Amino acid sequence: MAALVAAATLAYPVLIYIGLTRWSARWLGLAVVGVAVAGLALRRRRRAAGRGRGEAGLFGSLGVVVLAALSAGSNEPAFVLFVPVVISAALLSTFGITLRRGSTPLIERFARLQEPDLSADEVSWCRSWTIVWCLFFAFNGATALALALAAPPAWWAAYAGGLAYVLIGALLAAEYIARKARFGRLGSNPVDRLLARILSPELEPGP
Repeated sequence: MAALVAAATLAYPVLIYIGLTRWSARWLGLAVVGVAVAGLALRRRRRAAGRGRGEAGLFGSLGVVVLAALSAGSNEPAFVLFVPVVISAALLSTFGITLRRGSTPLIERFARLQEPDLSADEVSWCRSWTIVWCLFFAFNGATALALALAAPPAWWAAYAGGLAYVLIGALLAAEYIARKARFGRLGSNPVDRLLARILSPELEPGP
C-alpha cells in the first residue's frame, strides 16, 4: 500500500493530465480523494507506531483531500491542478520550521544520521542548504501555481511531473558534489571514488 501511494504521488501530474483527457473533473476528483485518504490512513498508522513525525505532512495531505473534494463537488478541474502547490507549501513549512532559533535544521538532522559528529562549518553548511531547499520549494510552488492558473494543462504536467523532478535531482547532485569537494568525507562507493579522482588526488576515499 505504501509503495502504491508513493508511486501515485510521484506520478500525480501525469496521471491528472491523462485523467483530464478521459474523465470528468468530478470522477477524477473522487479518484484523488480515494488515494489521498489512503495516504492519510497510512500516515496515521505510521504515527501510531511512532514512525511518522511532523504536522506539515499531515496538513499537506488534508489539503490534497480538500482540493480533490472541491474538484469532485464542483466538477471544476482547476482544483486538482493546485495539489503540487499544496505539497510544495507543506515541504516549505517542514524545512522552514526547523530554521527557528533553537531548532536543528532539517538537513543537519539528515546529515547526523550518517555523520553524528559534524564540525561547526558542516553545521553552518547544513543550515545554508536547508534555506536553499526552502527557496526551491517556494519557487516550485509558485511556478506550479502560475502554470495551473495560466498555462495549458500539458505545460503544467510537463513541469510538475517532469522538470520539477529533474530540478530536484540536479539540486541534490550539486549539493552532494559541493559538500564532498569542501569537506571530503569520501566513502568507498563508486560515486565517491570517481569524485576523489576528479576533485583532487588528495581526497582519497575512506575504508
